Amino acid sequence: MPNRLAHETSPYLLQHADNPVDWWPWSAAAFEEARRRGVPVLLSVGYSSCHWCHVMAHESFEDAATAELLNEHFVAVKVDREERPDVDAVYMEAVQAATGQGGWPMTVFLTPDAEPFYFGTYFPPEPRHGMPSFGQVLDGVRNAWADRRDEVGEVAGRIVADLAGRSLTGALPADRRPPGPEELHGALMGLTREFDAVHGGFGGAPKFPPSMVLEFLLRHYARTGSAGALEMVQATGAAMARGGIYDQLGGGFARYAVDATWTVPHFEKMLYDNALLCRTYAHLWRATGSDLARRIAVETADFMVRELRTDQGGFASALDADSDDGTGKHVEGAYYVWTPEQLRAVLGDEDAEFAATCFEVTEEGTFEEGASVLQRPDIEGLVDAERVASVKRRLLAAREERPRPGRDDKVVASWNGLAIAALAETGAYFDRPDLIQAATDAADLLVRVHMDWHARLHRTSRDGTPGANSGVLEDYADVAEGFLTLASVTGEGVWVEFAGFFLDTVLLQFTAEDGALYDTAADAEALIRRPQDPTDNATPSGWTAAAGALLSYAALTGSGLHRDAAERALGIVTALAGRAPRFIGWGLAVAEAALDGPREVAVVGPQGDPATVALHRAALLGTAPGAVVALGAPGADEVPLLLDRSLVDGQPAAYVCRHFTCERPTTDPEELTERLQG
Repeated sequence: MPNRLAHETSPYLLQHADNPVDWWPWSAAAFEEARRRGVPVLLSVGYSSCHWCHVMAHESFEDAATAELLNEHFVAVKVDREERPDVDAVYMEAVQAATGQGGWPMTVFLTPDAEPFYFGTYFPPEPRHGMPSFGQVLDGVRNAWADRRDEVGEVAGRIVADLAGRSLTGALPADRRPPGPEELHGALMGLTREFDAVHGGFGGAPKFPPSMVLEFLLRHYARTGSAGALEMVQATGAAMARGGIYDQLGGGFARYAVDATWTVPHFEKMLYDNALLCRTYAHLWRATGSDLARRIAVETADFMVRELRTDQGGFASALDADSDDGTGKHVEGAYYVWTPEQLRAVLGDEDAEFAATCFEVTEEGTFEEGASVLQRPDIEGLVDAERVASVKRRLLAAREERPRPGRDDKVVASWNGLAIAALAETGAYFDRPDLIQAATDAADLLVRVHMDWHARLHRTSRDGTPGANSGVLEDYADVAEGFLTLASVTGEGVWVEFAGFFLDTVLLQFTAEDGALYDTAADAEALIRRPQDPTDNATPSGWTAAAGALLSYAALTGSGLHRDAAERALGIVTALAGRAPRFIGWGLAVAEAALDGPREVAVVGPQGDPATVALHRAALLGTAPGAVVALGAPGADEVPLLLDRSLVDGQPAAYVCRHFTCERPTTDPEELTERLQG
């Protein structure tokens, strides 16, 4: 019989709706039930494409004996971290503080007042590698709750007090200035020390795509001409594009590589990774003209539209790592890996040998049971490109016949904002109006479904129905970023207006008096701590994303209020630039834009006029860090940057400004290109 999760909309929660565990969704009612029964709460947090979440579910939550123990002695609460990043952040901070590490599934035991007292991540069904079994953990917690309740309460109280003391509000230095050239150079030096000169990227295994750091390095190169900054981007971009982390047949990136060489990925594909990387490769092409960067940007955009677009026009969250291997068993990577025998079955002996060379498929393999993750060595020009394309088409068609990985089809506002920005720019750069239309459709969905009449955002939707959870800071900031980018590409100023609504909410609901930012709104559900994290992780933090969107909006509108808020927010980047540059990459990129101005470009001319189109394209392809572009006909007033701009001698013209102080206008696209070099 289904449990309470059967009434939820989250695909992750629905995966657990038929468990024998009597799950509750996160709710006041769940904690009231724990108080009524006098039992602790088991909080289990994960997400639908999480491999080890599935493993623990199969091993423990589908086990009748384990479920009986849980149901008798606990109130079990299941949370989708993608729906409730606030709940996830608060308790993950506690897990990391207590154990020194974190991850998903996250397993936390709470008092009925939601105070944590025991932590972990994945627990096996039997003791293994020094880890207790999940059953042993349940017995231990149950006994401690029954026999040492006062001690448990004291531990929980200390943990909550420690978390409460971690607020950045009021603890930041009085000097809240954005980073200057010295701090940004220091960040470059720190990244240089951590750069993997052999394999690209930063640090060792596991290795995550450093999209936001690469964006900073591209902007730093544009501003300073630093060859070292560009070399790190080129080396990392090429290594990822040619490695197993990139899907060499269908495009798109997996979440991370388990090794330092980008060879074997954790196969789940996330919307946010692909949106960020699509934009990074498009910007790398813009800076260098690299054919490889162009191919990866376009293929990644096509992957998002083909595999993640929903019927309503938004973009789904993720594809699972696991899929049926053809025997009914769900196996990680089964959809993506190949053996020489499988190549021969699809291609025949001669083409299979050619494909094995092109994609590094060997008898020994690079993955489990002799299978290989496809890679793409640097052999362009040494092999027949048409033959490679033919082989790819045939292998992709054969792969389509395999059981597909599951798809988490909920639409997350912030990640769709990232996708809108990436698709709009990629479509503009490479003359792909279909990609711009896909970005516009996603923006329309966010307005129609996620936005209410008070310009507040729902974090998620599914099948065109908004979820119950309110947007967090990253939702407002990333959607604003996407809308501002879409406005620059399309010339439709309404997207600037919508972005302004969301950024006003950031100022009213998420910003402290000293300019520090919270991840949740002032009127959001109160947790044991109000989450607040300025560091970038897999996506830009809400803090740094807000700084970037506020800065761009100020450049388009001349708003000193938004400019001041952006600069105050960047004060944390000044503090972290030298100490942890890998974890403040988007903040550093925004700081580069602030240091450059950012430059404001107004393009004025009749819509569709070839001269207007040429100037607009030159403006979009300018490499000046964080430059903003407004496009409109003479007399347009939707965006303040366009006010009082006119044609020059009857010709479309471009105005390049800083802080609304402009150079003389130009009608020459080549001259505009020169002015917008970093």
